[in-house]
Amino acid sequence: MHLYRSRRPSLQRIVLLGTLAALLASSLGGCFWRKDDEAKSGVDKLYEQAHKSMDSGNFKNAIQYYEALEARFPFANQSKQAQLDLIYCYYNDRQIEATIDAATTFERENPTHPRVDYALYMRGLAYFSGQSSWYHRWFNADLSKRPPKDMQESFAAFAQLIQRFPNSAYSADARQRMVFLRNRLADYELHVARYYMSRGAWLAAANRARFIIEQYDGAPAVAESLKIMLDAYRELGMRDQVEDLRQVLAANYPDTLRQVVKEEQKPWYRFW
Repeated sequence: MHLYRSRRPSLQRIVLLGTLAALLASSLGGCFWRKDDEAKSGVDKLYEQAHKSMDSGNFKNAIQYYEALEARFPFANQSKQAQLDLIYCYYNDRQIEATIDAATTFERENPTHPRVDYALYMRGLAYFSGQSSWYHRWFNADLSKRPPKDMQESFAAFAQLIQRFPNSAYSADARQRMVFLRNRLADYELHVARYYMSRGAWLAAANRARFIIEQYDGAPAVAESLKIMLDAYRELGMRDQVEDLRQVLAANYPDTLRQVVKEEQKPWYRFW
């Protein structure tokens, strides 16, 4: 009986164990609360620092803060806005490839996000930036001779923006840039058509000129394209096509037709 009574927990021991358990639970709960609070404080602080740097024009610092926020808190509410802000910061820091990658990633991962139009616009703008750089103006570079890959990518991004989001705040500017890009693309094709003419490749020149007329109607390059077609057809002995083109020039580009007539009247023995 004595041994049996010694194994029974006393009331004092039960109370002590209960108190310890409560203290332990309270301690663990406070620990978890502090971790959640610190995480929330961390993401808010990072976003605040990033946004402050961006607003002040310190895009390199802003990029570091935003990238840290994305890496540490990928599922935070601020993460989506951080991705959009990063696109803007990359662009203003002249990191064109990073801008394109960030915009493309946002479009792919957030196809229904209400700011997809912004990502599309910035992708088009990043490709577009190579068309009007200061060093092109400084060195008077002829951009019509450059391969049009970036121009085509920019045009495609703006076209997608206008098609999907016709009422977007960025659509009006995108349309204006598309007109500029259309003319640049036409100028490049015209450069190729001139090259074919200089090489005596009449059929290739005519086909390239026809492509300009069909794809870039209204571009300034169309007038010279018609003339190239006329000259090429004349060299090929295609008189009916030459006469048809004369009528088109007379109705739409009389100055170009006068140039054609003047060249035809030039004596064969003169070389100037």
